Amino acid sequence: MRVLIVGSLGGQLHTATKIAIDRGASVSQVDTIQQATAHLRAGRGADLIMVDLSLDIQALIAANEAERIIVPVVVCGVNVRPEAAAAAIRAGAKEFIPLPPDAELIAAILEAISDDERPMIARDPSMQTVITLADRIAGSDASVLITGESGSGKEVMARHVHAKSKRAGAPFISVNCAAIPENLLESELFGHEKGAFTGAIARRIGKFEEADGGTLLLDEISEMDTRLQAKLLRAIQEREIDRVGGTKPVKVNIRILATSNRDLRKAVADGSFREDLLFRLNVVNLALPPLRERPADILALSEHFIRKYASANQVEPLPLSEASKAHLVAREWTGNVRELENAMHRAVLLATGREISPDAIRMPDGSVFSGSGNTAVRQASDAANAAQRVMVGMTVAEVEQDLILDTLDHCLGNRTHAANILGISIRTLRNKLKLYTEQGVTVPQPNQPALGASAA
Repeated sequence: MRVLIVGSLGGQLHTATKIAIDRGASVSQVDTIQQATAHLRAGRGADLIMVDLSLDIQALIAANEAERIIVPVVVCGVNVRPEAAAAAIRAGAKEFIPLPPDAELIAAILEAISDDERPMIARDPSMQTVITLADRIAGSDASVLITGESGSGKEVMARHVHAKSKRAGAPFISVNCAAIPENLLESELFGHEKGAFTGAIARRIGKFEEADGGTLLLDEISEMDTRLQAKLLRAIQEREIDRVGGTKPVKVNIRILATSNRDLRKAVADGSFREDLLFRLNVVNLALPPLRERPADILALSEHFIRKYASANQVEPLPLSEASKAHLVAREWTGNVRELENAMHRAVLLATGREISPDAIRMPDGSVFSGSGNTAVRQASDAANAAQRVMVGMTVAEVEQDLILDTLDHCLGNRTHAANILGISIRTLRNKLKLYTEQGVTVPQPNQPALGASAA
């Protein structure tokens, strides 16, 4: 994990730095907000920023957001008034650490922020076969395509390959191709030069250069636009990239890993994915079986998550009852490992007595799990159909209005974020919102979620 320290606070922050290093973090330090922004622009990277509360926290977070740099911020301070710490949280900080620092608190925050405590747990023969293949090819620089259903552990497998490779001491950089709007992904991957487009106020190093010497994971690569796929193909072939607005190619030394929950051969057939790119990526294919096909892993993972969340909640880890074990193995787990983890977290909180009984294994709404999991699938399908029926009879303008207001509500009124998600310019969004306001529709203000649905 890479930690960026911003500020000094004398020996107190130095102590926090030493604790982070002792916990396995790679630590860099700068004195000012401006230096922090320059550090991140330059591609030196950070998974966590620890910043002196006396500095302008809001300015730091705003600078990061303006350049689409997403790094969690933790603030630190000595003898801090509660209202000052609360203001930092409202500004966007994830957590506050009082100084002098407590070693266990630092460790807990590092673990929570990094989410690196995801060991490769495999007891089922089907999964052990995949891991054996992964270990055999990990030492090479071959591109690897990791496929499997959502939640089956594709990123965990990617981190495992990196950890077993000769690049293990270098950065592991992950980019979620599905989460970044199409018009922003190119800059995110390849970087940009100052003035390349409106808002490009300085050179920004992209993920390819940030991962130089290490491994770049392209998560859910099937969602990448075909135009950008062509540029990616060249980058993989030539091991060089072109920054947006740049005039000279930049050499990079990286290993490419990619994941997909879709069948890319079908995507090639329907024209949404380039065949030549698939050949480049799919030198080795690690196909992860879904959790329902790995029954021996269900119990091993369950016990791991019980220990993890018992420790996080400072309670005694209880064993699973025999009835619970049978209950867990019988379920289909359509959400795979991610669904199982959440279920065990709830079970730790709900369990009573000396064992975790089936009664403690519940859905998020508190209802008891069905054995097969088909109920959850049916509920999701029914919800989707209901949403589709709601739109029938609405005009395009009404549907558009609801979409814009719902997205703005999701972004807590942040116009820039909403415009990026919607794929429209900030000017277009503002014009739409002005029109809605004139029509008497309630429009969410920054940091104020919408009070209700469209009035149309």
